[in-house]
Amino acid sequence: MLASQRRARILEEIRRSGAVRVSALVERLGVSDMTVRRDLEVLAQQGQLQKVHGGAVLPGGRSTEEPGFAAKSSRENAEKLAIAEAAVRLVEPGMAVGVSAGTTTWTFARLLRDLPDLTVVTNSVQVADVFSRRPRTDQTVVLTGGIRTPSEALVGPFAVAAIRSVNLDIMFMGVHGMDVHNGYTTPNLMEAETDRAFVEASRRFVVLADHTKYGVLGISTIADVDAADVLITDSGLADEHQQALRERVGDLVVVDAAAEDDASSESETGA
Repeated sequence: MLASQRRARILEEIRRSGAVRVSALVERLGVSDMTVRRDLEVLAQQGQLQKVHGGAVLPGGRSTEEPGFAAKSSRENAEKLAIAEAAVRLVEPGMAVGVSAGTTTWTFARLLRDLPDLTVVTNSVQVADVFSRRPRTDQTVVLTGGIRTPSEALVGPFAVAAIRSVNLDIMFMGVHGMDVHNGYTTPNLMEAETDRAFVEASRRFVVLADHTKYGVLGISTIADVDAADVLITDSGLADEHQQALRERVGDLVVVDAAAEDDASSESETGA
């Protein structure tokens, strides 16, 4: 593959997902780590991407930049569904369940609404809307108040006060970024405070994050990596990062998005 073709592939990938990891590009392009880093350097000099530790992001991406819900909802859909299907298996009838804002947690909520006898506490307008579209008499949904963010989260002192008044059996949280050094991060300072309140209110803390979140850094840390009892991600995450997380997280669950996607297709076709 010519250098121009490699760089076009790199740009295609970063425009699709918003961020790329050097390790992932090495595997996909079949070239050396040094070759990928040279390509990223050339593209950065051209202003077509911004280099960050371990990879690159779209130009202009900063630790305080917060993509809107619609922008994120079209990314990694197969991975999000596979993660959500693994997450819903952790929920039992009678539980009080916390669900934070995010597109992965929104996907999870669409599966969660089929379970009986739940109390769901969320600061997500989109998650609450999932339950309101198909209400059940055996489910109670509590939407916190607060200030609305671009990701459709309700944050700030009203949200924090509401969350601190409840005790949750299990909390499912989506994050903007994660790595073993900076933990789980968000680009919104008030959202970080609200998310920390969720963690403190929960007996069990579960993070839902696809592989593209690794190495992405938001301005504020919600919690250290080892604070999660369970982290559910997908097999697109490089082996070395899986190992680093496995050494820190209580339980690392790695799902195969392709396998889940195939199973869904077979179910839909009656195979």
